[in-house]
Amino acid sequence: MATAAKKKTHVAECHGVKVPDSPMLNPMRIERINAARYEGQEIAGALDVVRKGDKVLELGAGIGLVGAVVAKNAKPSKVMSFEANPGLIEHITALYRLNRLGTKIEVRNEVLISAPDAPKTLPFHIRNSYLGSSLIDSDSRATTRVDVPTADYTKLHADFAPDVLLMDIEGGELEFLRHANLEGIRAIVVEFHPEAYGRAGMQECKSILENAGFGKVEGQSTRLVWTCVHDAGLRPPLPDGGWSTEIDTVENAIVVPPSEQGFVQKAGVLTADGHYKPSGALWRNGRALTTQPPMPEGELAERKGTWLWGGVLWMHFGHFLVESAARLWALDQIDTPIDGVIFVPKRPRNGSEVLGYQQEFVNLMGRDIPVVCLAEPEKVERLIVPGQGFGLGAMTPGTDAFRSAFAKNFAHGVAPEGSEKVYISRSDLPAGRGNLIGERELEEYLKSDGYTIYHPEKHDIRHQIATYKAARKIIAAEGSALHMVALVADPEADVALVVRRPSGATRNLEVHLESFTGKKPTTVTQLIRSWKPRGPSKPRHWMGELDMPALQSELASGGFISESGSTWISLEPEEVQKRLGDRFEEVA
Repeated sequence: MATAAKKKTHVAECHGVKVPDSPMLNPMRIERINAARYEGQEIAGALDVVRKGDKVLELGAGIGLVGAVVAKNAKPSKVMSFEANPGLIEHITALYRLNRLGTKIEVRNEVLISAPDAPKTLPFHIRNSYLGSSLIDSDSRATTRVDVPTADYTKLHADFAPDVLLMDIEGGELEFLRHANLEGIRAIVVEFHPEAYGRAGMQECKSILENAGFGKVEGQSTRLVWTCVHDAGLRPPLPDGGWSTEIDTVENAIVVPPSEQGFVQKAGVLTADGHYKPSGALWRNGRALTTQPPMPEGELAERKGTWLWGGVLWMHFGHFLVESAARLWALDQIDTPIDGVIFVPKRPRNGSEVLGYQQEFVNLMGRDIPVVCLAEPEKVERLIVPGQGFGLGAMTPGTDAFRSAFAKNFAHGVAPEGSEKVYISRSDLPAGRGNLIGERELEEYLKSDGYTIYHPEKHDIRHQIATYKAARKIIAAEGSALHMVALVADPEADVALVVRRPSGATRNLEVHLESFTGKKPTTVTQLIRSWKPRGPSKPRHWMGELDMPALQSELASGGFISESGSTWISLEPEEVQKRLGDRFEEVA
């Protein structure tokens, strides 16, 4: 008697999880599942961060494979999955049942909402391919709309207390992250969908994660899929409180300078037993530019006494003012004597060099103490580590303590001296440093209106401070000098920025000036064209061609120059080309 053939229970297998047949599977998808390439980045990331006993929250179950692989292999205590597409639920539960995962994982046909006052249902747009179905109806492809019930994330977060969040919700992640409380979540695996919200939306997602203290796991993360873990030390400083306003003391601290040049460098402060001190890191635009260095080997030089941690010592004037000075606010709050300020170099090749203006700047805080820069690791008997009270990005307004310390102490012994009308020029800087085309002509026009032309790079910082303190009208080619203006200018002074290139640096200058002087500057963007060095070039090297009549009109309406007088004339195109030669090209 012939034996009946045993019915095949599955058509694919991945990481030990059997996948039953369903309408969503085609030969290519089956091949990818068998090769562990289907949702491969998400699965690899999840298996890397989920620990035995974890509670896992999955948003966007898809065909159920990712959650099932995690449940079977990583041994979590529970996986709670949400899937908005009602057509997938029976196939997801069939997969769970086939793999005997029913007690470890469950799926809900709901949309989990983190925003307050969520509606009871939300429209969900189902496409022919389940992969493109979404809460967002973002293109012209045919969809079937269904209304899906919602669930409250705030309640689930409190009741379920997830350790890990897995999220692939076809663009819905941006709105979810905007409102979600991520406290208590140790790791997140998320796929970004810039086709739904653009590059700006993807960057917002990443910034939300970084600002919540999540850092991506290198080797498990790509541009579109992040596996990230929470680290309290990864939380950036904020101007309104937190570690940016705190002062810690580390006994027998290990100070480690960077050994290699780079934008992000391993450098900073370790405790005597090698633990990293994250509050000693330099942050910019929500990103840590210094990260945990390795514990130095061998015997270390020992530095006796009590020292203040200054952070990274920049030779660039603007970055020194904004980033190297970011911890000097603590000088106003430390009652005990200190032996000096310790920095590490931004560029290792600068070694222990400290420029004269850097030492003078610290002295102007009312403390006659040395500034040292460590070229090699040292053990410091006692290191006072203030939080980063100032910086670029979210920290540009500065903390209350930082602004107060500078208003109370900085340069009080420097008397105002100079013209009441000052133009801060860049015309004597080398070409290619972000100059204004037509700036010499602008200077002549301003001279006729009573302005003194000032080249700050030709004067020491005491002279600069005296000049800016005396001025009542300041016009400046956008640049680092305005950071010093923000620190010392009279609050009643009027300041105008003449923009020379498209850059986020303009906004930092505006915020710095307004936060520290209490008065919003006038930003003048009147360029005919922008030019850049031929080939790849950073915007800081671009040059702006001034639209003289428009510039004159805006300065006059702002009260910086008289409204009478002859009309300012822009350079002829031939003259512009003559000055630029063949080294520059117009920015498209």
